Amino acid sequence: MKRTVYIYKAFERFWHWMQALLIFFLAATGFEIHGSFSFFGYENAVSYHSVAAYAFIVLIVFAVFWHFTTGEWKQYIPTMKNIVPQVNYYLIGIFRNAPHPTKKTVLSKLNPLQKLVYFGLKILVVPVMVLSGLLYMFYRYPHKDSIEGIRIETLEPIAILHTAGAYALIAFIIVHMYLVTTGTTVTSNLKAMLTGYEEIDVSEDESEQSEAAGNVYEKI
Repeated sequence: MKRTVYIYKAFERFWHWMQALLIFFLAATGFEIHGSFSFFGYENAVSYHSVAAYAFIVLIVFAVFWHFTTGEWKQYIPTMKNIVPQVNYYLIGIFRNAPHPTKKTVLSKLNPLQKLVYFGLKILVVPVMVLSGLLYMFYRYPHKDSIEGIRIETLEPIAILHTAGAYALIAFIIVHMYLVTTGTTVTSNLKAMLTGYEEIDVSEDESEQSEAAGNVYEKI
């Protein structure tokens, strides 16, 4: 049966939207620093980029704490089960109105492909962006009456790595924005991340177990 489920908690939604906002802002200021365009002005772009970077790191710390204290980190454990049917669904099945190969639940919100991509982002792309960004920021730093520096001969590899990570994040966001429209309706996934509620298929047993555990359901 179809039921409306409270699937995305308040902090989860706050983290999602704040992360998106910071990534967009970091990308805008970062590409201006690279000279791709001019809007804020170079000096302002550098300053804004640094502030946003610190805000992003603080958000990551809170998100890591929340994920591990709530057990939500388990949502991102990658699996190869149903990965091929999931890829085929996005490439072909979705255009033929084929049924979704995986079932979303409160305890399993991500399909196998999402788990794999998000896991890669969390353990590879985002850490690389943060570490390369910090190295870039503190390549030279004031120390007492002198300027100290990290023992790196050139910033070029760090800059290339940081820029590559930025492009990877932008590519992810573009694909993510498209996949947002592939829910039950064009806006259902967006609405779910705004309100926390989403309409999903729930069996009678799952309904009884979830209601006993305190989850909020509405019959459709």
